[in-house]
Amino acid sequence: MATLSSTEWALARRPTGLPQLSDFQKKTVDVPEPADGQIQVQNSWMSVDPYMRGRMYDRESYVPPFGIGETMTGGAIGRVTASKAPGFEVGDLVQSMNGWRTAWTADPGSAMTMKLPEVGLPESAFLGIAGMPGLTAYAGILRIAELKEGDTVFVSGAAGAVGSTVVQIAKIKNCTVIGSAGGADKCAFVKSLGADHVIDYKQAKGFDGLVAALKQAAPKGIDVYFDNVGGDHLTAAIEVARPMARFAECGMIAQYNETGTPVGPHNIIQVVGKQLKIQGFIVSFHFDLQPAFIADMAKWIASGQMKFEETVMEGIDKAPDAFLGLFSGANTGKMLVKLG
Repeated sequence: MATLSSTEWALARRPTGLPQLSDFQKKTVDVPEPADGQIQVQNSWMSVDPYMRGRMYDRESYVPPFGIGETMTGGAIGRVTASKAPGFEVGDLVQSMNGWRTAWTADPGSAMTMKLPEVGLPESAFLGIAGMPGLTAYAGILRIAELKEGDTVFVSGAAGAVGSTVVQIAKIKNCTVIGSAGGADKCAFVKSLGADHVIDYKQAKGFDGLVAALKQAAPKGIDVYFDNVGGDHLTAAIEVARPMARFAECGMIAQYNETGTPVGPHNIIQVVGKQLKIQGFIVSFHFDLQPAFIADMAKWIASGQMKFEETVMEGIDKAPDAFLGLFSGANTGKMLVKLG
């Protein structure tokens, strides 16, 4: 057993609007040998995700805010380097919530640590397609949106980690899929996943353009909207929704950095007349789906029905850049930081 040095990132101040690199603080700490009941882990991958922006506000939410000066947390993959905890051995591959650092020592339970199976997938996949984003897509489209064969499905943020998985699940379930993404390259990626129609929201230029594109792709309207964006995308989806359509509200990245009072959809009254179901959800409330999710995902990946992309930045020093890249569309598929 050895004492490790860990490079870590903390929140230096609470951002106003879009976070800046100056809002983050890098530090180096010693990682001690494990005490009884603890493990020591060297992280090899960490995740950055849009939900982390919400934890930078000092306000009550479904997870506590990041503390100023305290190392931030998030999904990470690593190998056990020392263990005094039952069920964990040196060399075990583990997933934890001790991201934003290169190494750590803790009780596995306090870090939400799970030993991962060696199933032939790349380690990084457990932070994306076979991890939290994949389960988010699975729970949102199948449970919350109650996907049915033959549905017409609209997916915003369709080139991202969650959205790209939703597109493919909907195609596996024999649905017509319309994806929205920004720029020619991302639209081509969404099309390669099997989407029937792809809307370049940058070319659509707002609500009117999105509605026109959706009406062209789905003249009879949409049955399901999987929302990663909010804003004009949500308003347009309401406008073209068929009666009894179901909306799975996963994220609203278009509004995460707003500094003024957010404005809701101007056509919200249609929710009543169309009898729309609009439901937000948090993936941690759907972990009961994990066994079915892993079984289906392993089958779909093996058969070639499920593809995935990753955008990787190298080194812990790039963690803030990777996070900020989420808000400028720098990622195709899952945004990750490779640590080792």
